[in-house]
Amino acid sequence: MLEDITPLILTWNEGANIRRTLERLAWAKDIIVVDSFSDDDTLEIVSGFSQTRVFQRKFDGHASQWNFGLRETGINTGWIMALDADFVVPSDLVNEIRTLQPADDVNGYSSRLVFCVSGRKLKSNLCPPVTFLYRREHAEYYPDGHTQKLTLRGRIETLQTPIVHDDRKSLSRWLHSQARYQELESRKLLSTPSSSLDFADRVRKLRFIAPTAVLFYCLIWRGGLLDGVPGIFYALQRALAEFMLSLYLIEADLKRASHRLKTRRRMESDIATEKQSVM
Repeated sequence: MLEDITPLILTWNEGANIRRTLERLAWAKDIIVVDSFSDDDTLEIVSGFSQTRVFQRKFDGHASQWNFGLRETGINTGWIMALDADFVVPSDLVNEIRTLQPADDVNGYSSRLVFCVSGRKLKSNLCPPVTFLYRREHAEYYPDGHTQKLTLRGRIETLQTPIVHDDRKSLSRWLHSQARYQELESRKLLSTPSSSLDFADRVRKLRFIAPTAVLFYCLIWRGGLLDGVPGIFYALQRALAEFMLSLYLIEADLKRASHRLKTRRRMESDIATEKQSVM
């Protein structure tokens, strides 16, 4: 099974993470890195792994980058292992994949994520399982808010061993990224009817509830307090992201209200002008 898998990774200034990710892929004969013109030491680190091939492409959306990697980089294996640059594949997961014998109607495998803060594993997180291993010919990505979703025909099975999400980039980088991500998320929520959104997004669209709910859910319901400072740090990050999203939604509300007020005043002015011309 491993011989028919090509890992595919997207990067942009991932010097803090990419070495640990690539070190766990020593079994792969070919690794594709689609880079969005990193200007840190990402490419220098990647060049130290002989089985990597780098393709640089101007970033115009996560879905476009993934689809480029799937179709335009000369991958010749039947299966793709799609990894964020901060995903670490444990040896137990590699061993589980090695023994797989997928049926003809199984086109993908998902696994849950274990989050780390400063290298320390948390007991829980908000992310759903991710489909990271799939048959290339049946896969395509499409945009979904700030990120992307995978369209995959066929059956998806669940693996027992989790992937480790261990992002060690700086907090300032995270804040900068979240500002952009939550703006894109707000556009998605505002342009999509509530009936077409899942439960979580419908709650987020309410503006004020999600930030507090996320903080309570992470710290109390999922036991984040038991993880100590790393658990509190993660909960505050997730709550702050939701607060940022709420601010973008409220800003849109204010802009619409201002536009309606200007339109009403202009109409009132036009009516007054017409009355004066008649008199």
